Amino acid sequence: MPPQGHPQQHPGANWQGGQGGYVSPIPVRRTHLGHALASEWTKIRSVRSTIWTLSALVVLIVGLGMMIALALGSERVVSPKLGLSFIGVLLGTLCIIPLGVLVISSEYGTGMIRTTMTACPSRGRVLAAKAIVFFGLSFVITTIATSLVALIGSGMLNGPDPTTGEWMRATVGAGLYVSTLGLLALSVGSLLRHSAGAISAMLGVVLLPMLLAVFMLGSDSLKSVSQSLIEYSVPNALASMYGSPFLGTDSGPQGWTPLLILAGVTAVVLGGAFAAQSQRDV
Repeated sequence: MPPQGHPQQHPGANWQGGQGGYVSPIPVRRTHLGHALASEWTKIRSVRSTIWTLSALVVLIVGLGMMIALALGSERVVSPKLGLSFIGVLLGTLCIIPLGVLVISSEYGTGMIRTTMTACPSRGRVLAAKAIVFFGLSFVITTIATSLVALIGSGMLNGPDPTTGEWMRATVGAGLYVSTLGLLALSVGSLLRHSAGAISAMLGVVLLPMLLAVFMLGSDSLKSVSQSLIEYSVPNALASMYGSPFLGTDSGPQGWTPLLILAGVTAVVLGGAFAAQSQRDV
């Protein structure tokens, strides 16, 4: 019998601060996007594949840019002066695409996504944190690499000096394009939840239009289709950012337009990924 004046307390009743109940010594704080960002930043920088992939990206962009500058030398006139730098950036996309896919699809493959969603039940917040961290990291690394190549090419090659607009497109613009393409890969990885399938789909987006256009070049009836495939392909878009489109400056998107087109496509696919996250099971 409990003593008079001291009512019996039931274990577990009002454990989080009710009158006379158990109060947890662990402070309870409301979580927010900052916590998810910190978690995703810890995950992306602690994985070896991130370091190796971004290192390969920098080597391709800077290394090929320097090799091209050394091969051309200062005797030949190159116009636009930064035009050939897009070759290294194009090959660099083959590094950023798998990384973007693996940022999210690898967790589905290993089952780690269950732990992530248990720690942060808000699925939209998880996807937003992954997108922000990955986009920011890839943009900074790519822009640094493209800026180095622009400085090397401007100093070693002979030709008309690039304008401010050409500088911006060859550095910041190229960084935005590559990181947005990686964000598109992350969105596709979130939709497919399969690493090999998502990487294959993204490589098809990058390479297939140009390959189809090459096979159509011999047909007069498909000439307009072939031209459109070339104009809106990823390789030609990057070349246009550097002022060297494959079919000349008389046709196709020019200037910042290729980046705007890619941003629109990425926004649609990323929106679909957010919608799928809220509807499907983990």
